Amino acid sequence: MATASIFNKISDSAMLPERVKLIINDVTKWLVFPLLGILGFLLLWSVSAQNIDTSLGKFPGPTAVFQQFESLYDEHVSERAKEEKFYERQELRNQKRLEKDPSYVAKTRSYTGKETFLDQIVTSLVTVMSGFLVAAAIAVPLGIAVGLSKSLNAAVNPIVQIFKPVSPLAWLPLVTMVVSALYVSPDPMVSKSFLNSMITVTLCCLWPMVINTSVGVASIDSDLVNVSKVLRLPALTHVRKIVLPASIPMIFTGMRLSLGVAWMVLIAAEMLAQNPGLGKFVWDEFQNGSSNSLARIMAAVIVIGAIGFLLDRMMLQIQRYVSWDKASADR
Repeated sequence: MATASIFNKISDSAMLPERVKLIINDVTKWLVFPLLGILGFLLLWSVSAQNIDTSLGKFPGPTAVFQQFESLYDEHVSERAKEEKFYERQELRNQKRLEKDPSYVAKTRSYTGKETFLDQIVTSLVTVMSGFLVAAAIAVPLGIAVGLSKSLNAAVNPIVQIFKPVSPLAWLPLVTMVVSALYVSPDPMVSKSFLNSMITVTLCCLWPMVINTSVGVASIDSDLVNVSKVLRLPALTHVRKIVLPASIPMIFTGMRLSLGVAWMVLIAAEMLAQNPGLGKFVWDEFQNGSSNSLARIMAAVIVIGAIGFLLDRMMLQIQRYVSWDKASADR
């Protein structure tokens, strides 16, 4: 027993340096190198900004942009305080009127103050996710049907190939005209600007999801298909038990591509159509032309990039959760 214990201690001490090396490699890979890259980028940005003169002054460096983040947050807090006071005054007026006239029907009005930077982030996120989910509800079932049927694939493929290269922004004028013509209501549930942006996002999300889903379904292992035939699984059961689990990696690849494209298209659409969101914020600051406009635009650019990265990571985590092939979700 004593000999075995001594042997185990020697083995553990021999393995210790290997474990330390693995830990050091992981820390270097996931922490040190990314930090060095970020610091190098910030240094290059700071040096370059000092040598760039624009009509609005020096190009903003990291410090100026960070200050604008604080300023934008302070503006949001101030606007929320104004909103709270507005509703307090409104409630007080209604109470006084009711005290004088109990039959008075209290009127409530919504606060119409300007949207803050944080409000516009939320608006853009709601728009892109709404358009993405609508597209997924259409594209995934269609992609599965196309992948299972060669005849349907032959019928749908020319349409996909024609519309796939079209810039989503080319759809924006058409979408705007159609929504204005059909969405006529004195009390609309959602604004026309939201529908215009959402439908544009939906159109740009459709094609990558349809293509990747159909390819994933068509490339299912023939052994799995034969097992389904032997068991005589009904069509819906075949899709649920065989098709979906086997094609999930390709489906989510299409979803990740679509969401990334949708986020870029949405910002451009908001700028072009002046719809509420981060794109409109960037355009308004550009038109404003104040001394802080460039720094505020750069702050918006950083936020847009960070949100795009987080959306991609979110889709990757969902793929890891639902996919049986965990290795495919690491790419």
